[in-house]
Amino acid sequence: MFHAASQLPHRERLPRDHLTAPMGSQFGSDARPLILHVVYRFDTGGLENGLVNLINHMAGAAYRHAVLSLTEVTDFRRRLQRDDVETFALHKPPGHGIWLYPQLFRLFRRLKPAIVHTRNMAALESVVPAWLAGVPVRIHGEHGREGRDLNPASSRYTLLRRAYRPFVSHYIALSSELVTYLSDGVRVQRDRISHAYNGVDTVKFTPSQGRRVAVLGCPFVPGQQWLVGTVGRLQPVKDQLTLARAFVRVLALQPELRSRLRLVMVGDGPLLGEVAGVLQAGSVADLAWLPGERTDIPDVLRMLDCFVLPSQSEGISNVILEAMASALPVLATDVGGNAELVAAGRTGVIVPPQDPEAMARALADLVADPGWARSLGRAGRAAAEARFSLPAMVATYQGLYDRLLANRRAAPAVPT
Repeated sequence: MFHAASQLPHRERLPRDHLTAPMGSQFGSDARPLILHVVYRFDTGGLENGLVNLINHMAGAAYRHAVLSLTEVTDFRRRLQRDDVETFALHKPPGHGIWLYPQLFRLFRRLKPAIVHTRNMAALESVVPAWLAGVPVRIHGEHGREGRDLNPASSRYTLLRRAYRPFVSHYIALSSELVTYLSDGVRVQRDRISHAYNGVDTVKFTPSQGRRVAVLGCPFVPGQQWLVGTVGRLQPVKDQLTLARAFVRVLALQPELRSRLRLVMVGDGPLLGEVAGVLQAGSVADLAWLPGERTDIPDVLRMLDCFVLPSQSEGISNVILEAMASALPVLATDVGGNAELVAAGRTGVIVPPQDPEAMARALADLVADPGWARSLGRAGRAAAEARFSLPAMVATYQGLYDRLLANRRAAPAVPT
């Protein structure tokens, strides 16, 4: 049987009357412009982690921040290190949220944000009530597509984005692929799109120094066993099933690796049972550790020998950057911005998506040449420090906020 955590972390739910509670004093007399960040759910995830990094590392004198979740705000909000950040939850059920427009309109009118910054398709509809409420700058960020939105031939989501386009002041795309999609598919003018990479905390995410140590609960021995791992919510778009099948396949191709190759898959989600089933059917469940969601990700990464991201779609992956900063070779699928982050043959390996055979062969190559794998990891660390620092990311976003707000302060909020 695979090794599993006994319970999931506690999640808090804000009361339904949270939106009608008195505003904190920071909103009453503070002259700093307010940026209201709108997400579908404020919970553990790459998009949300990038948002938290942005808020935590932007100079406090520049802007106030608030986070609006259309559904829930969980205890993930505790990662916010500033004490002047308010969070709001609307508890929206599935489906279009047009019936929330009056509530959103009232909230926008009450908070008077200078900027509303929505993220991904699930939050895009909020730009309409933001425009109605007179919010001067309405930014939409595309971080990656998933589910039925993955297929460019399916025009439903493209048509929806076109419908909302007049209400968006500016777009931010996290990968070149998304820039092209917005320009060619959604037909957004190129000067209304900015390309912004995520940043990684290279102080928090660092290589192991000296002997590597297993995290609490891990049954494996770093250094003696070769640990390949992944971190992320177990859901179809992340496609951990492909990694599980590749792990089974590489051990079938090279049975001698059973003595030292191990799989670490951190995260919780709807694919957990299927992943466990694949490992069980392949008679390798005892060689895998599935602990569920954890909060010690930097330590988890430091004990690994290789990081794998098997996604079907990505923007610019935070966890790839964290793995690179931890000096791990990265094996990733050729989707979204993965190939922009991972230099094939220099910092990692790129394989086709949904191809367990190709992933198994790549794993076999990495295990067979640990010196090469370590050299890829060292190059990845150098790239993370040079190209993907948090200060660079914050400077990009703050510069864009400054420019758009300066351009729109005196202009009417009219759809274009």
